[in-house]
Amino acid sequence: MKIATGQKAPDFKLKDQGGTEHSLSHYKGKWILLYFYPKDDTPGCTTEAEMLRDNFESFEKLGAVVLGMSPDSALSHKKFAEKYDLRFPLLSNEEKDVLERYDVWQEKSSMGRKPRILRDEHMGVVRSSVLINPEGIIAKVYENVTPKKHAEEVLADIQALR
Repeated sequence: MKIATGQKAPDFKLKDQGGTEHSLSHYKGKWILLYFYPKDDTPGCTTEAEMLRDNFESFEKLGAVVLGMSPDSALSHKKFAEKYDLRFPLLSNEEKDVLERYDVWQEKSSMGRKPRILRDEHMGVVRSSVLINPEGIIAKVYENVTPKKHAEEVLADIQALR
């Protein structure tokens, strides 16, 4: 299912790097940036996480929550969060069911080519995000995210949409 602006955001229950369970319903009444990234401690993912970390106080001032999600394990998230002093939850979805519900677990291409036979190694997370309003409705979908600029783009959108 393709996620779109105006839809109710699919709820979930996932654990973060510290073992705490999170769900969207837990954050009702707040803006939520749910960002999806391919892999802990890789260049683009690290840049995006650092930009969100550096703007974390601005998100808090706007009453917004930042939640990251990837198929990496909670232990991998814990190491990543500690290494880069990330103060927001990184949710582990090793089963990829939530990633699939948000349509971010997709077939990868290499040099514009797609494999003839689809295997798990041909699948991955498409770097993207959804901004969810306080009522649980998707306010904006961000595709093809630029890691260095994403945090500021989302902050500007929250201010404009409030």
